Amino acid sequence: MNDSPPAPVIFDLDGTLVDSEPHYFEAGRRVLAAHGVPGFTWEEHASFIGIGTRETVTTLRERYGIGATVEELLAEKNAAYLELARSATEVFPQMRKLVEQLRAAGHPMAVASGSSRTAIDTVLGATDLDPLLTVRVSAEEVERGKPAPDVFLAAARLLGAAPADCVVLEDAPPGAEAARRAGMRCVAVPYVPGSAGDPAFASAGLLFAGGQAEFDARRAYGWIRQPGSGR
Repeated sequence: MNDSPPAPVIFDLDGTLVDSEPHYFEAGRRVLAAHGVPGFTWEEHASFIGIGTRETVTTLRERYGIGATVEELLAEKNAAYLELARSATEVFPQMRKLVEQLRAAGHPMAVASGSSRTAIDTVLGATDLDPLLTVRVSAEEVERGKPAPDVFLAAARLLGAAPADCVVLEDAPPGAEAARRAGMRCVAVPYVPGSAGDPAFASAGLLFAGGQAEFDARRAYGWIRQPGSGR
């Protein structure tokens, strides 16, 4: 019998709880095209999955010599993304099931994302997870984005939890690395299954190498309920 207090669980948002990456890709494609950079591909976008929006925009601006400032590009991309996100954003079914199980068992939960706070609130507000995940931290609210541990540590503070007691769910190598640096256990569900062999995922205590197609809420829940599993 497990008499330990329910472990606090911190979810990444994009690609972990919801399938918002297609919206981010399309928003990025539109902004780049508007600045004279056509042909942005999904493969190029995929290389930025798990990296904060500001860091992504900064890299693309430098790569293509775009004259607009980072702040201008951020505003344009966020506006395009929010327009898409308000229409519909899919919650991964097994993730919804896990959130509901954790809520029923009394696990404190938070969302810690590289997206803006407005984007987090907009995406969750368009889903049935909105009332279940009210503790939220964005990359805007911390000094460094993933793979630095800042967003996860900030989420732990808001939950009143010690980092070592927390479990993170992540879909990308930078997020898994951030969880490791935060001293938190990690369940990894690669959004891009081909990235499952990335060294950053080696630190995950539980890895669903096949991504969302393989993710099983019951198995993840059982692992989370084991004190210190995977450490």
